[in-house]
Amino acid sequence: MWEARPGRKAGGCADEVTLSCKGAKSRTSGRNLRSTRTKAITHVDRFRASNTDLEDQLKASRRELAEAREHLAEALEQQLATSEVLQVISSFPGDLEPVFQSMLENATRICDAQFGNLYLCEGDAFRIVAMHGAAPAYAEARKRNPLVRPPPDSALGRVAITKQQAHIADVKTTRSYIERDPFLILGADQGGYRTIVAVPMLKNNELIGAILIYRQKVEPFSDKHIELLNNFAKQAVIAIENTRLLNELRESLRQQTATADVLKVISRSTFDLQAVLDTLVESAVRLCDADMAAIHRLRGSIYEHAASHWLTPAIRDYMTKTQFEPGRGTIAGRTALERDVIHVTDVQDDPEYALGASAREMGARTMLGVPLLREGIPIGMIVLMRRVVRRFSDRQIDLATTFADQAVIAIENVRLFYEIQEKSRQLELASQHKSHFLASMSHELRTPLNAIIGLTEMMCTNAARFGTEKAQEPLRRVNAAGTHLLGLINQVLDLSKIEAGKLELNPQSLQLAPLIDDVVDTARQLAGQNKNRLVVETQENLGALTVDPMRLRQILLNLFSNACKFTKQGQVTLRACRVLADGRDWIDLAVADTGIGMTAEQQAKLFQDFTQADSLTARRYGGTGLGLAISRKLARIMGGDVTVASEAGKGSVFTVRLPVGLEKSAAV
Repeated sequence: MWEARPGRKAGGCADEVTLSCKGAKSRTSGRNLRSTRTKAITHVDRFRASNTDLEDQLKASRRELAEAREHLAEALEQQLATSEVLQVISSFPGDLEPVFQSMLENATRICDAQFGNLYLCEGDAFRIVAMHGAAPAYAEARKRNPLVRPPPDSALGRVAITKQQAHIADVKTTRSYIERDPFLILGADQGGYRTIVAVPMLKNNELIGAILIYRQKVEPFSDKHIELLNNFAKQAVIAIENTRLLNELRESLRQQTATADVLKVISRSTFDLQAVLDTLVESAVRLCDADMAAIHRLRGSIYEHAASHWLTPAIRDYMTKTQFEPGRGTIAGRTALERDVIHVTDVQDDPEYALGASAREMGARTMLGVPLLREGIPIGMIVLMRRVVRRFSDRQIDLATTFADQAVIAIENVRLFYEIQEKSRQLELASQHKSHFLASMSHELRTPLNAIIGLTEMMCTNAARFGTEKAQEPLRRVNAAGTHLLGLINQVLDLSKIEAGKLELNPQSLQLAPLIDDVVDTARQLAGQNKNRLVVETQENLGALTVDPMRLRQILLNLFSNACKFTKQGQVTLRACRVLADGRDWIDLAVADTGIGMTAEQQAKLFQDFTQADSLTARRYGGTGLGLAISRKLARIMGGDVTVASEAGKGSVFTVRLPVGLEKSAAV
């Protein structure tokens, strides 16, 4: 066994020991023992040093782990804050206030700041739109004066100049604070802030605002805090842009809806202009964010009140009695004078505005006048008013211009409607006078004309008796001309009766075959004039027909006359048959010829009053262009129609279709 010598301590490894084996006290053995002891001590020292290094490494690892955990916690907190802000943005589309409040609350908490502000650019100034954690006195002062112009060495002033972040360790060391600038005195003395960091809100490198957080002690913010604040600024820009786009979309939809509503009113209120103008001023006030609106219309050389919205009864009564002339003393007069949009920021500060007392009574400050132009002439104007000094936006001016255009459309529609009504009344009166004149003229002409026809017939018949053989041929010509003239007079009289609605029918139930035979006998003389052959093709047992026989005979003779006139040495055919169409029994009477025929263009105007196929045909064949027009009118009065089928050079077919039973009234 190993034992320690008396008086010595036993070592952890090899010490001075007593060897019981042979040769233990030899010199060589002693050296070996001393060497072994030295090595053991070296190993122990090394082990102890290794333990110390391990302990140091362990402590360092624990520190690194703690820092990593701290960084992870910070990163997690920042991510949670960012996620919360994004959730607020998605939960409140179009509403920036909760978004800004969430940003400031998270920024001040994570960055260990006492309070924060968010500003938006407004011209050359900043307007505070959100605050969090500020002292009551400071918050109240900022709310009373939200529009600020910070000094250039303040954090907000630096952002305005450089569009970059600004970090001030102690605001009380700035020159502006030392010189007692009100902006910084309010913040440092009432807000109690010392350290400030401000980050810009940029859109396409354009400054639209800034976020600021404050500490009430001198303690600069870390780079991580500033980086977080920059992320919030970017999110704020996204939220602002989303809100702008959403609001523009909503505004556009409102405007389109309002425009559609006005157009509906215009279409439904053709005769009620007042309803349209009332709708226009109401829509203009609502969509252009105005307090009052009025429309004035041109009456002679002055403009009078026509419609208004949100005017008090007293002011409306005053406006109704006021007449505006072109001139610079009023917004309406100035609009008429310039024939363009007039936009006055504050009429109470406008030296040219002559209705100062009235404007103060109405409370009008900012006013907008838009002309109602028709062919460049102002026929009126729409005037919008605000009780605060705030200019109308370009979009609102465009919308007011649209309303003005719609007012012009409505006014023009009503004007044209009444003009058309007046023209129609005049035309109806003229038509009545014409009908009375034609009826009177026809009656007056027929009496002497019948006498001439009768006298010439008698003289031709008794030429030998009266010794007028030499004058017989001229007398026949006079008789023929008189007969033709009488036919024309009868046609004109028929046309006037039809147009006046005073044509009387005499319907009778009769067998159709005898009437056809009678008409054909008369038509043979017409066919013989141009050496035409007359053919009749009728269905057996045509039966009875209820019709005005005189008017049907007139229609058929007109058709035969036309066919024989435009056909030479050809054939004219009459076809008669019964047909079933549209659940009713009809009689078709078709007159076909092999004459000159017609083009489609000629057929299109064939049945117009006093119109023939073309001027060349009229000169060559004569006629008034009334026969076919009257024939179709008569057929339609009896419940039927006259149609044509023709081809140039191949003849024409005119078909009269009449109902078997006459259902129309005898007095038309």
